[in-house]
Amino acid sequence: MPKVSVIIPLYQSERYICETLRSVQAQTFTDFEIVVVDDGSSDRGPALAKDFDEPRLRVVHQENRGLAGARNGGIAHAKGQYLAFLDADDHWTPSKLERHVEQLDSDAEIGVSFSASALMDDDAKDMGLVQKPIGSMFDVISVFSRNPVGNGSAPVIRRETLDAIAFFDGERDRLCWFDESFRQSEDIECWTRIAATTDWKFGYVDAPLTRYRVNRHGLSANVETQLATWRRFRGKVALYAPDVEACAGKSAEAYQLHSLARRAIRSSQFAQGLKLATTAVKLEPRMLLVEPVRTLCTLAAGVAGVLLPAATVDKMARVAICCAGAIRI
Repeated sequence: MPKVSVIIPLYQSERYICETLRSVQAQTFTDFEIVVVDDGSSDRGPALAKDFDEPRLRVVHQENRGLAGARNGGIAHAKGQYLAFLDADDHWTPSKLERHVEQLDSDAEIGVSFSASALMDDDAKDMGLVQKPIGSMFDVISVFSRNPVGNGSAPVIRRETLDAIAFFDGERDRLCWFDESFRQSEDIECWTRIAATTDWKFGYVDAPLTRYRVNRHGLSANVETQLATWRRFRGKVALYAPDVEACAGKSAEAYQLHSLARRAIRSSQFAQGLKLATTAVKLEPRMLLVEPVRTLCTLAAGVAGVLLPAATVDKMARVAICCAGAIRI
């Protein structure tokens, strides 16, 4: 029985899957299995994974169910005590699993162990930006309003923790851990449900052990859709944790708007980014005091994008985002 199950949802990612698998194969911790979940891909990705020279790897196939459904499929097939999630276009550094297993083994109260993430572009080049949490308290308010975990390739989670939030989806007639009605925001919804409905703690490893790919044309870049989905997530939190939503809902939406503003600016959607950033500050003026550099850099990049020539703006925006990037994306 492997200690860790690495779950990799795979959909139309033939360009990336082999380098992603190589990053898992290079782990210093070796007691793991790899479960690649082919979520109805029509490209060569599943064949490349199947032919990859790694005896600990198996590929399971299912009809397309989205990222949440692919993760659920992986959980259902996983045998490990700890479950590590890795998107098919992201990478891990070699000590990723070792560091998280060490933390989980040493503290029986931690159910979710996560790390910082270094951002890379579509060609796997380092962008000089790090996604990391503010502070070290990861209670339900923090998880809901700030998403300290950051992305779906950062956490390693105990099997018992996920089983504590499992539910039967009558519409889909199967056991679920991630909510398959979400095609975006499925990860923060899961983390918040863990924080709100269980006693498991979140543990942070302060090192960029995940390399998270920023794809301007993928799910992460679709700003309007993400905002609408996030608001539906907020509505769900109001159902199972009404006190949490009442206390932090407005602040959580402000920080989500600010995060989306930065994504819009990185995609050269400056007018949209400025509008989102301005709305965020109006909702939560305290962000100017809590994170002045990050907030002002985002606003400045948006204004510059609207007023200045494109070539000048591109250079200024990248400098501005880099200035704030070490704080938090």
